[in-house]
Amino acid sequence: MQRDPDSSRKYGLPSFSDIGTLVRLAVVGALALVFVVAFAAAAGWLSPGRLTQDRMIAAFTQVNGPHPGFRRNHAKGVCGTGTFESNGNGEHLSSATVFKSGRMPVVARFAFAGGQPFVTDGPGIVRSLAISFRPPGGEEWRTGMIDIPVFPVRDPHVFYEQLVAGAPDPATGKPDPAKMEAFRAAHPDIARTTGIIKQHPFSSGFGDETYNALNAFRFVSATGAVTPVRWSVVPETPSTPQPQDQGADRGKNYLFDELIAAVGRGPLRWHLVVTLGHRGDPTDDATVPWPDAREHVDVGTVTIDRIEAEAPGNCRDINYDPLVLPAGIEPSDDPLLSARSAAYSESFRLRAGEPKTQSAVQVGAEGGK
Repeated sequence: MQRDPDSSRKYGLPSFSDIGTLVRLAVVGALALVFVVAFAAAAGWLSPGRLTQDRMIAAFTQVNGPHPGFRRNHAKGVCGTGTFESNGNGEHLSSATVFKSGRMPVVARFAFAGGQPFVTDGPGIVRSLAISFRPPGGEEWRTGMIDIPVFPVRDPHVFYEQLVAGAPDPATGKPDPAKMEAFRAAHPDIARTTGIIKQHPFSSGFGDETYNALNAFRFVSATGAVTPVRWSVVPETPSTPQPQDQGADRGKNYLFDELIAAVGRGPLRWHLVVTLGHRGDPTDDATVPWPDAREHVDVGTVTIDRIEAEAPGNCRDINYDPLVLPAGIEPSDDPLLSARSAAYSESFRLRAGEPKTQSAVQVGAEGGK
């Protein structure tokens, strides 16, 4: 028996077409709910105690104060450009085109750790060098390195706790000693890493310093062989230890000014040295150095021949995310890598939409060869 299509409406019942519409609306509503829940979970709304990139960046702001338009960490810096010349020694380790013999441009950034863009230069501030390698073919490799031999903590949560403990007390403008002592008591391993760092004094400036990528990565060769690695850039300029009173009466930006002047006299060069890990060397803990006896491979030379103040379109607008990797380089299981990537992304998102203030470090004709 054929059903009258109008009978459902006659008796107040939904028609087949109405039922189909309701089903489609229910499916759309369910999908929308899934997306809302996923977004809320990612944002940390469903687990307010979870460490997210928002909370990490908020901690940097709490410690350093608000500085719109600047990076939340490594805020004070200057740009450098030049080249990387690969010598081919890395080709058997990684299929990445960056290691094929030849020359390619680089965009670098020299900076201080910390979120204060106008801090006065001093001998005790950790320095960093970030580099974007631009090999032929459109791939890119970004790496951020600092001039200490190990990272102070192995876990993003402990790093967050350290940041919060170091926040200035409103009454004194300085960290609360009791909070810092409580943090050290809760994390006694800090004493070990602090001891390792103190055994490697800072050099006299940016140009004669060694910078280390403290996280481990994986090189994958053309045959599929995997090698755990860490890398550093080692200066050709002989390194001179920096005396603790070096910054006295030398100007607010004396370390950056000396870098600018040095490049004005001639290019500065560093050798990119890859350390090859062995089975059992930790790849998930940046607080533990690998043995000095590990093989070190010099894979090429970074040359910086121009220094520029941060401005639109140069290093100021690059997010030196350590997970921007070419084929042939992969992340390790180090938990700091994903945390760094997420925090850098959030910092970049925030500052991209903020008004820009001129950097504390400006460059005259002597630095702009």
